Amino acid sequence: MRGAGWAAAAALLLGTMGCFSAGRHVEEQIAAGSTGKKTASAVQVDEQPGTVYYEIFVRSFYDSNGDGIGDLNGVTAKLDYLKELGVGGIWLMPINPSPSYHGYDVTDYYGVNKDYGTLGDMQKLLGEAHKRGIKVIMDLVLNHTSSEHPWFKAALTDPNSKYRSWYHIEQKDAQVPSDGAVGGDPWHPHGSEKYLGVFWEGMPDLNLDEPAVRGELIRIGSFWLEQGVDGFRMDAAKHIYGDFASTIDTDAVKARNLKWWQDFRAGISGTKKNAYIIGEVWDSPAVIAPYLDKAFDSAFNFDAAKKLLAGAAQEQNPDIAFTLQRIYDMYDKSSGGAFLDAPFLSNHDQNRTMSELDGSVDHAKMAAALLLTLPGNPFIYYGEELGMKGMKPDESIRAPFPWYRTAGGGEGQTSWETDLYNPTPDKVSAEAEEADPNSLLARYKQLLAWRSQLPVLRDGTIADFEQGNPAVAAYYRVTKAERMLVVHNLSGQKQTVDLTQAFEAGRGAAAIVRATDDGASLKSGSLKLPPYGTALVQ
Repeated sequence: MRGAGWAAAAALLLGTMGCFSAGRHVEEQIAAGSTGKKTASAVQVDEQPGTVYYEIFVRSFYDSNGDGIGDLNGVTAKLDYLKELGVGGIWLMPINPSPSYHGYDVTDYYGVNKDYGTLGDMQKLLGEAHKRGIKVIMDLVLNHTSSEHPWFKAALTDPNSKYRSWYHIEQKDAQVPSDGAVGGDPWHPHGSEKYLGVFWEGMPDLNLDEPAVRGELIRIGSFWLEQGVDGFRMDAAKHIYGDFASTIDTDAVKARNLKWWQDFRAGISGTKKNAYIIGEVWDSPAVIAPYLDKAFDSAFNFDAAKKLLAGAAQEQNPDIAFTLQRIYDMYDKSSGGAFLDAPFLSNHDQNRTMSELDGSVDHAKMAAALLLTLPGNPFIYYGEELGMKGMKPDESIRAPFPWYRTAGGGEGQTSWETDLYNPTPDKVSAEAEEADPNSLLARYKQLLAWRSQLPVLRDGTIADFEQGNPAVAAYYRVTKAERMLVVHNLSGQKQTVDLTQAFEAGRGAAAIVRATDDGASLKSGSLKLPPYGTALVQ
C-alpha cells in the first residue's frame, strides 16, 4: 500500500458519502477501542493501484519446442491463460545462463539461458505481455555469481586480474568469521586460498565494496530495463553484507545493505524511474521496513503468509487486518508513504500451499479468498491456482505445471522433472479444472475478477472489524471514495454475523455486492454465510 497520512486520509473519509462514523473525531474513534485497533475512519488511505503477480519457473511452465523444458516462447504462448486467470503481472524466476537447473547462480547477466531461448524471445515475451496489460519483472541475483562465471574464474586463476577484488578471496589460514549467516562455514577452499560463498561453494559472493562491481550491477539493471522489463525481484537482498550470523543483525550491516539498494535504485532511475522493485528480505517487518526507504517498493510479507495459511488450516480468524495495520504504520514511517505490500501464500523456496493445507480444497479456496482480498500486490506461485502439491527438496516444489488431464500430457507439457506429488492430472490440471465450475481454479478466477471490477478491493487499504466469532474473519477495504466490508466464513459450518454496527445509521440498508456462494444472505443487518464462503458488503 502507499500511505497518504492519517490526518488527510481521515478527513477525506469523514467527509465522503459513506463515512464510517459521522460526527465523531478520529481521536475519539481510536480511543473508543479497548484493543488499540484502529477504526476504518482512522486508517491511511491507499490510492495506488494494486496488481496481482504470478510467479513463473520458466523451466516448468510450458515447452514450445518439444524438448521437455519450459521456455520463454512457452510463457508467451500462455499469456492468454494468465490474462484469463486475471493477473496483471508476472515474475520470471532467473532466466540468465546458469549451470544449475534453478538459475540462481548466474554466468552471464546480459544473456538468456539457452534452454529458455534468446534475448529476442525475451523481447517478444515482453512485447506480447505489454499488449495484454501484463507487467513483467525478473529475478535479479546480485549477491553472488556462479563459480563458473568468467569473472570468478579470472579472479581465482590470476592474482593480477581486475576481477580479483570483485570477490572475497583470502589466504587459507586467514582469521575470518566462519559463522555463515545461513549456517555452516561460508568459506570454501581453493588451493592455498579460500573464498566466501554464503549459500554454497557454487555461489561465490560478490564484493559490493568494490566500486567497479557496484557500477556493473547498476549497468546490468539498466540493460534489462532498456529491453522492456518492468522491474526486478531482488534475491537474497539482506545478504549483500549479511554474511555472518554474528554480524547480520548489527546496525552497521543493515545500514550498508540499505545504502547499496538505495544506490541501485538511484542508479537505474534514469533508465526507468517507475521500475517496480521487490526485495526478498526473509525477516520480520522491523527488519524489512528500512528497505522501503528509497530502495524497494515492496518486500514479501512472510509474516502474513504464515497467518493466512494457519487461519485457513485451523479454520480460525487470523486477525490479519490488525496485523497489517501495525505493519503498515511501520512501513509508512520508513517509506514516507511510498510502499506497496506484497502478500503471498507460498513460493519456490517453501512447501506448496496445498501440501501445507493437507490437500483440502476448501481450505485452499479460503486461503485464496483471504490473500486476494488484501491490499497491495498479491503474488501467486504458479500452479497454486490448481492446488498443486509439493514438499521439499526444492525440485519437488518446482515441478512441471500440469496442463492436461491425462498422464504424460500433450503439446507443451514440460517433463524435465518427475512430479512426485501430483499423480492425478484428471483432477489437478488446467484442463480438468477449466471444465469444473467448482474447481479451485474457478475460485481464483472469481476472486481475481472481483479485484479487477472493484477498485476498493484492488487499490484500498485495510481496517479491522471486530465481530467476535473466531470462525469468521472480517475487515474493511477503504479508499478515499468508498469502503467495503469483507467477511469470510473459515469454517465448515454455516455462520451468522451481526453487521448492525458495521455501517452508520441512516446510510441505508447494506447489501451483498459479491459472494462466492449463492447461499449468502443479508437481512436486517444479519449476514448468513455458507461453509467456507466469502461475501463483500456495502
